[in-house]
Formats: sequence, C-alpha cells, structure tokens
Amino acid sequence: MAKRTAGRWGKWLTALAGILCFGAVATALVGAFGSGQEWWHFRFGFTLLTYAFYVACAGVVLALIALIVVRKAKGRVVTNLLAILAAGGFIVFLGLQVRTARSVPAIHDVATNLDDLPQFSRLPVRLDNLENIPDMDRPELAALPREQRWKAIHREAYGDLRTIRVPGTVAEAIGRAETLARERGWEVAVADPEAGRLEATDTTLFFRFKDDVVIRARPAAEGGGTEVDMRSISRVGGSDVGVNAKRVRSFLADLQQAR
Repeated sequence: MAKRTAGRWGKWLTALAGILCFGAVATALVGAFGSGQEWWHFRFGFTLLTYAFYVACAGVVLALIALIVVRKAKGRVVTNLLAILAAGGFIVFLGLQVRTARSVPAIHDVATNLDDLPQFSRLPVRLDNLENIPDMDRPELAALPREQRWKAIHREAYGDLRTIRVPGTVAEAIGRAETLARERGWEVAVADPEAGRLEATDTTLFFRFKDDVVIRARPAAEGGGTEVDMRSISRVGGSDVGVNAKRVRSFLADLQQAR
C-alpha cells in the first residue's frame, strides 16, 4: 500500500516538475522570440523571463523531491534529471546575465574616442540616447551634465577602449572592416573606403535587439598607417549589459589581425 501511494506521488510530482521546468524554458524562449518578432514590447518579454525564472526554480525543487520519491523507477528518474538539466541550465544562464548586468554601468553608447566621437551619417542615433544616464548614487556624478556624466562613467568602466592603429591606407582599413562586418552577419548600411567610414547594424541572437555601429578611419598623424575608431549604440534599453563594449573589443582585435 505504501509503495502504491509513493508511486502515485512520484508520478504526479514528476509530471508537475516536468511541466514547470520545461514550461519555464519554453516560456522564456517564446518571450525572447516574440520580442524579436515585435509581437510585443521587449519589456513584456523581460517580464516573461522573470516569471519563467521563478517557475524554473520551483520546478527544480519539485524535481529533486520527485527524485527521492521515485528513486527506484528508472524512467521517472531520467525524466526528473532531464527537467533539472533544462531548468537548471536556464537558471544558470539567466543568473550569469544578471550578474553581468550588475557588474557594468547602465549605459548603452560605447566608443573608443570620447573627445572626438565617431558620428553616424546614415543610421540615426536614438533621440533619447543620453537622457537617462545613471548617477550611480554618487553626488559628484549627479552634479555633472548628462553627456559629461556619461563620459565619466564610460572612462571608469571601459577605459581600455582606445583608438587603434592598423597598417595600410584608410581605404584598405575600411575594406577589411567591411569584410569582418559581413562575416559577422552585420547589415552594412554604408561602406565608404574613400571617406573612411562604415556603418552597420548587429542584431543580437535571442531578443533580436539591434545595435548600430560606426567605424571611422583616418590617416595616422605620425608613423604611417591608419587610425581607427569605433562606436556602438543600442537602439533600445538603458543598459546594454556590456554587449557594446564586448563587440568593440572583439571587432577591433580582429581588425588588427586582418590582412
């Protein structure tokens, strides 16, 4: 009798854990996909992601309890382990994203040269680009105008981003930059080797966020070669979770190696 009762409990716990774990992952994917397709605002997608996280946590707890109850039923053990693997992977992934978001400032415009910013000519810069720059609860930042506050935060967080020098002419540098951009799947809006300018749009994988990039090349003042600057701006959102800085670092590193 006790075994039969435990079997029924194990069956229902396994089923419920599976629904919660796999349902949470499915909800997160639907939320991201729907946002990317513009079926709803991306903030609604983030809300679905938040609820999915808590549901996944509950599902993992239930799956662990179910494992104890059904430890002798191999089929249900496997089902619970798969549920834990799926939901646990999602929890870890989202947790890492939150950790990254908390480790970087809530800005979304990143450049290699703050004193002489590369400017877009074809792609429009969002109207609210520097409207909501955080003060980080620091009085000295709160006292600054928005653009100066952005630059101060940027220099602290991304001081490693600098103008790079590459061999060859301006036209050659833009040609190599265009090749790299297309290899990354970016949508190139303009590539003008003679003017030393490339503008393109990179689309993120899950939520399909679009970030605009401008690359500017100029003859180096001394020593020959070409100086290259880059700027990357997210079209929506307050924080880019460090994505733009990562993009700039990666792209310029590859550009320096390209021949």
